[in-house]
Amino acid sequence: MSEAQTIQWFPGHMTKTKRQIEKSLKLVDAVAEIIDARIPISSRNPVLSQLIQNKPRVILMNKSDMADPVQTSRWIDSYKANGIPAIAIDCRTGKGLNGFIPLVKNVLSSRIASWEAKGMVGRQIRVMVVGIPNVGKSSLINRLAKNSKANVEDRPGVTRSNQWFTIGKGFDLLDTPGVLWPKFDDKAVGERLAFTGAVKDDVVDTEQLASRLLEVLRESYPDDLKARYKLEGTDLSALKGYELLELIGKKRGMLISGGETDIERASIMILDEFRSAKLGKITLEQVGG
Repeated sequence: MSEAQTIQWFPGHMTKTKRQIEKSLKLVDAVAEIIDARIPISSRNPVLSQLIQNKPRVILMNKSDMADPVQTSRWIDSYKANGIPAIAIDCRTGKGLNGFIPLVKNVLSSRIASWEAKGMVGRQIRVMVVGIPNVGKSSLINRLAKNSKANVEDRPGVTRSNQWFTIGKGFDLLDTPGVLWPKFDDKAVGERLAFTGAVKDDVVDTEQLASRLLEVLRESYPDDLKARYKLEGTDLSALKGYELLELIGKKRGMLISGGETDIERASIMILDEFRSAKLGKITLEQVGG
């Protein structure tokens, strides 16, 4: 198995983002942490947990339509066991989002009761949305606000400043820029973030990344891999990631002069098909794994 890349990406505005979150925490009643359901561990920045501390929190498992539903259910149970309510959502279709406001109200139920006892019936509930870049924060807000006020683009690092949005009667959301690590202590974390596109492709070796992804899928989802690329009868364990990449490229007719596989083209195709769930509903991190 080839070695994981060392991937680092910490743009200057990330430090400013941490300060913005710290400053804004006192303005909100709860925090909604949005993560990628395909990589529930790697898409949770530990820095955010340190910043949020004791503030009531909910977890929104976005892109759940691309993740293994069995694994997503296990993760939700695991978060609940640790005192953090969680739901599976898909910001592209809006699936699961009708559960967001009830989830927040439930986690704030005692606080809401306290407000009402003091005569503050209908007090505005303010929730901060946090997460790593490209995980779907702006798409979430657009869906909830039923407009396109938040800046949505399918590349990391688009939201650069805090923005408030009203998403319903008595309910405000605070959008924040995405926060990535100053340093990935675990190479596998940076690698999984790169697999899903949370780290910009121009800072990684695409061919090495695609080879590593194939090795990971070969171990976890071999049947999906075989079915997608017509590899039935192929002994996947006998092939290194790069060899598998060459074989798939050749099967797809991605050839250059001399009959060699166009590795760059094949690499882009593999990453694109994983990110668009054409390879199947895949979760790269399991509970307790």
